[in-house]
Amino acid sequence: MDLFNVYPLFDIEPVKAEGSFVIDKNGQRYLDLYGGHAVISIGHSHPHYVATISSQLERIGFYSNSVQNPLQKELAKKLGNISEMDDYSLFLCNSGAEANENALKLASFKTGKSKVIAFKNAFHGRTSGAVSVTDNPSIIAPINRRDDVVLLPFNELDQVENELQKGDTAAVIVEGIQGIGGIRLPETSFLCGLRELCTKFKAILILDEIQSGYGRSGKFFAFQYADIKPDLVTMAKGMGNGFPIGGVLISPAFEARFGMLGTTFGGNHLACAAAIAVLDVIKSQKLVQNASEVGTYLINELLKFDKIKEVRGLGLMIGIEFEQEIAPIRQKLLFDKKIFTGVSGKHIIRLLPPLNLKKENANLFLQKFKEVLDEI
Repeated sequence: MDLFNVYPLFDIEPVKAEGSFVIDKNGQRYLDLYGGHAVISIGHSHPHYVATISSQLERIGFYSNSVQNPLQKELAKKLGNISEMDDYSLFLCNSGAEANENALKLASFKTGKSKVIAFKNAFHGRTSGAVSVTDNPSIIAPINRRDDVVLLPFNELDQVENELQKGDTAAVIVEGIQGIGGIRLPETSFLCGLRELCTKFKAILILDEIQSGYGRSGKFFAFQYADIKPDLVTMAKGMGNGFPIGGVLISPAFEARFGMLGTTFGGNHLACAAAIAVLDVIKSQKLVQNASEVGTYLINELLKFDKIKEVRGLGLMIGIEFEQEIAPIRQKLLFDKKIFTGVSGKHIIRLLPPLNLKKENANLFLQKFKEVLDEI
């Protein structure tokens, strides 16, 4: 049997990783500035992380949502504390797409409505419901096309208000920072306006922080730059440092009832152990602050490069846009300079490194990046 070939793969086989570096089967070290789509939050193979997960291996066989799992409560308490959202509740699942599915479901339960407002260039996941609010024609199948999803221009409020005035909207869903959409930042006035409009017209505001959350932006959640309180916040990626886990933070306006939401594997012992270890390391090593400081340094240095059209981002979520297609640049970075980066479309390089990226490693990238641009 062959694999279903939907991923273009580099001819590189990683066998080990540590900190911000990945080592392949030939012993070649690569600086990792992509972190597996932003999942590596505290660095590869962090010893506290490895030890914490290992301590739960014997419990893998008897997990069930019908019995007590004290790790779930420990995770919720630590997450509430570090995010300063103690008054919210936590629902655990397995991925970002599943988190968004459950958020949309909660919004519909709460309002009794089905219409959802989403935004151009948004990406909310690959399950049926998540794809339906995603603006990416290449992954939308006929089954995903919903008449009750309205895609509006990003960072514009007038059309949002016009839709909400109709009174049939369950939710507005927006990314804290658009990731696959090109590292596009919502304006503070836009997020504040969405909060005001959703309150006025009794719609649910969902903040998708799956890629921009968990300290990546230089705050724990990117929406916190706007000082607002969403009704629902979705999380995944950096939450488990590579271990599959997702979650929804649910405001006190929602009342839980048995059977309202469900999951087979969400909140299992290994996933909770991974997520707890991530929060421990983020707090003890001040990684949110490090993301802010090193990210600001990187952005400021990149702004000095002549061949770049635009640099966008916050913290260690950075987009570097070029007039030309970036495939040759990325190929040279990977195969000649041994540096992993990501992309967004054909013209934007995406940087999503571990949050413990050191300034010396940022300088290594800047040096090699300059060499590549000089060669192109």
